[in-house]
Order: sequence, then structure tokens, then C-alpha cells
Amino acid sequence: MLPYRLKQARERMGLAQQKLGILAGIDEATASARMNQYERGVHTPDFELVCRLAVILQVPACYFYIQEDELADIVQHWYDSHHNGG
Repeated sequence: MLPYRLKQARERMGLAQQKLGILAGIDEATASARMNQYERGVHTPDFELVCRLAVILQVPACYFYIQEDELADIVQHWYDSHHNGG
């Protein structure tokens, strides 16, 4: 997982790290710290958590793994048009 993609998607939705973590099922006491570690690349979430984050952040799970910015944008636009009424 590319940590900066997680941060981009979270900021795009206007969520704080703690709020995102809680929505993803992480304990409230550790949600902020864990999300911060994921965004800094200190730790990597397992694929199950990545999928939960993707649903909350309204991105396809693959978005977090795409290295090329232009391709990530294309995938996001495709996802938006197919899931949010485009």
C-alpha cells in the first residue's frame, strides 16, 4: 500500500485520522495513532482493513496500490462515475 494515497483519500473526504480509524473498526483509543502510522508508512494495514478503508473513503481498493498519479486519477474517476452516479 502507498501511504500517501491513504492520506490523499482521507483528506479528500475531509476526515480526521481518528474518525477514519473508528469508522474502519479500529479501537477509539488507538485509531488516530494507527492511522498516522499507516499514512507515514511505519506499518501497513492488512488487505481486509484496506478494503474497509476503501469503502469509507469511496475509492476502489486498488487505488491504494497504484504508483502512477495519472492512472490513480483515471481509476478514481471511473470509480466515481460507476458508484456515485457519475
